[in-house]
Amino acid sequence: MGVHVFSTMGTVVSIRFAGDTPGSALLAGVEREFHIVDEQFSLYRSDSEICRVARGELPLTATSERFRQTYARALEWRGLTNDAFTPHRPDGVIDLSGLVKADAIDAAASVLESGGAMNWVMNAGGDVLACGRFAGEPWSVGIVDPDDRSAVLGAVNLTPERRAMATSGTAERGEHVWRSDRTSRYRQVTVLADGIVTADVLATAVLAGGEEARDDVLSRFDVDVLTVDAAGGLTATPRFRSAH
Repeated sequence: MGVHVFSTMGTVVSIRFAGDTPGSALLAGVEREFHIVDEQFSLYRSDSEICRVARGELPLTATSERFRQTYARALEWRGLTNDAFTPHRPDGVIDLSGLVKADAIDAAASVLESGGAMNWVMNAGGDVLACGRFAGEPWSVGIVDPDDRSAVLGAVNLTPERRAMATSGTAERGEHVWRSDRTSRYRQVTVLADGIVTADVLATAVLAGGEEARDDVLSRFDVDVLTVDAAGGLTATPRFRSAH
């Protein structure tokens, strides 16, 4: 099994291949997709487009087409989640980090697939996307225990209809998500979906919106959800309950 690891967007990306690691040109193309997103949307790079917007140097109407489209999609997700997911910080600054990392994962996946790599699993800071199988079986991925980052709560199989898994929580980065429901006591939320953008956005929405957001998401989206509350209590849909 081949492995490729690199750092970008303030996190570590690892890709495991069922066979040999692809050539350097293909891997460079994968890394490029993450770097492009980081250069445009990182609030930690003073030269990024989003930082120029935050400082008032660049009006939203003068931003690039990609920026405006990404912002519009984020607003759509805000509406779809009843404001549980938001592209704005409490101070009004536009923050698209809840969307663009998943976009980068999707773009990198397209590079791999167009280059002929069909059996792999990609992990970008806890957001996971799988393609194909390993040794004839679905890729199995662990769900980190928020009380012990070296342990897992269990493992689930990623299949074509549930090929993406995203986890949003406070154990690693603290309170980095603005909570639309101040009574929410969820410490960690994991979502399984058919796409990484859906999984990532909804994990953030449920963490922010609490039990009401979880119930709403499950009533309207074809996903599975695992939550961990402040006391360590778990709630899980059937696919997670069958995790080993």
